[in-house]
Amino acid sequence: MAALRGPAQSEPIKDIGTVLENDQGVGREIKDLRKASDVTLSQLAKATGLSQGYLSQIERGISSPSIKALHSISRALGVNISWFFPRNQDESDELDEYIVRRKNRRQLKFESGITDELLSPNLGRGIELLRCTFAPHSESGTEPYEHRGEEAGIVISGALTLWLGGRRIDLETGDSFAFESTIPHRYANEGDEEAVLIWSISPPSY
Repeated sequence: MAALRGPAQSEPIKDIGTVLENDQGVGREIKDLRKASDVTLSQLAKATGLSQGYLSQIERGISSPSIKALHSISRALGVNISWFFPRNQDESDELDEYIVRRKNRRQLKFESGITDELLSPNLGRGIELLRCTFAPHSESGTEPYEHRGEEAGIVISGALTLWLGGRRIDLETGDSFAFESTIPHRYANEGDEEAVLIWSISPPSY
């Protein structure tokens, strides 16, 4: 979905070095996002200028990425560098593998005006759940996009226009939808009010 919604806004991160030294989950997060984005190790290596072997070691937790390497990886995968770090480093929740506390949601703000919050604990399972906020007059882009899998959603507030296989569909609050992601699609909030949707994608295709 990152490729469809455009580049993420930059976000300053503090104490990156400390996080890289102490967090063993960074490599797993990179691997999950890479697979969800349908990017091979070879493609990521080419996009970042890092060796395939080094990237493999990072994903397996054998090596910790440098700050420069992590910046390159995050840009290549279309996210902020903060995506790879758990929220509230000083807190521990034994249920983190299964639930997401509201205050701990991972969030991406795209330059297009769309904000995604990941409601799933991670991208390693067979389904991904998002809370998507569309600013007034924001859009995914002028060209349709397609990818593997299926998706479904419901409009919680506001209205959204969905183009599906060349067909325009106007969705209002309470309307829901489902379609195969291989059908070319795009979407936009053409109104003056914010639109909020809960979006499900299987398999994760962020």
